[in-house]
Amino acid sequence: MAKTDGSEIPTIDIAPFLAGDPSGKAAVARAVAEACERVGFLVISGHGLPQETLQRAIRLGMDFFDLPQDDKDRFHPTGAARQRGYHRVATRNLASTLGAKTPPDLRESIFLGPVDDHRAHYAALADAETAYAGNTVPDVPEGFDGALIDLYRAFERLSRDMMRITARALDQDEAAFVALLERHFSIFGMHHYPMLGTPPEPGQLRAGAHTDFGAMTILAMTEGRGGLEARLPDGRWVPVQPKPGELVVNLGDMMQRWTNDQWVSTLHRVVVPDTGDVQSRRMSIGYFVHPNFDAEIRCVPSCLAPGEAPRYPTITAGEHIRRKIDASHKAA
Repeated sequence: MAKTDGSEIPTIDIAPFLAGDPSGKAAVARAVAEACERVGFLVISGHGLPQETLQRAIRLGMDFFDLPQDDKDRFHPTGAARQRGYHRVATRNLASTLGAKTPPDLRESIFLGPVDDHRAHYAALADAETAYAGNTVPDVPEGFDGALIDLYRAFERLSRDMMRITARALDQDEAAFVALLERHFSIFGMHHYPMLGTPPEPGQLRAGAHTDFGAMTILAMTEGRGGLEARLPDGRWVPVQPKPGELVVNLGDMMQRWTNDQWVSTLHRVVVPDTGDVQSRRMSIGYFVHPNFDAEIRCVPSCLAPGEAPRYPTITAGEHIRRKIDASHKAA
């Protein structure tokens, strides 16, 4: 069910779980639980995310990032919603989320929030306004806006499947997390890493070392030198490069909290290639799973030994993300 192919990051075929076979479900759940306990990173195959939807978004995304800077900047968001629309190269710094003082990241990005509008439901919660802010979706080149939304929806469906697998891996009912995703505020990010025309500043990376804030992240990526690395428990950094058709899944801080530190939110980064390396241009697309804003993040019962107290108090998903963002802003 799980294999490593010489890599430290296991590859798990989740198709037997999605097919509904009882023995297959159990085997997938065991493999996922082992990966989440050991390293917090896994590669998945058999996931059902339509490759034509993914490849169309990548193709149009590359065309968008090739546009003149002024044309791209038209889609930069206004107001408080930072994770919407287009952000140019070296305007964000992921390492700052952990208090590191490093130069900004060498990537440009497009962010989308929820496609469904839940603002009316959360109108009484002022803190939810940013989490459910409207999207700024680029409509050039032609069809790009539709391609982005189609891919968001595909990741959205897969995230529900992964949370069903997660529930089984934690010895919970398969539907344990389903209701917590009905009004999620998950973030979709398309990240472009251009070829470096000049040497980076000392300590500068394509994406600084960080952990993700939410429950989990699902990643698609193209090949190219200067890619994703994860830090193993022994401190070694190892490359993470799925094969064509495969996706990467990593846990976030919320899941580590949910599981009372039994599962790990792993430090990761995107390293820099050699300057002028024409094979270093690459793209990654991440779907960051954030449950309903008011979902309670409390210790999963199976992660608590008899007589043991949870390491963290119960918190809502919205408050958890807000605190993480506030801490990163202070650090920056």
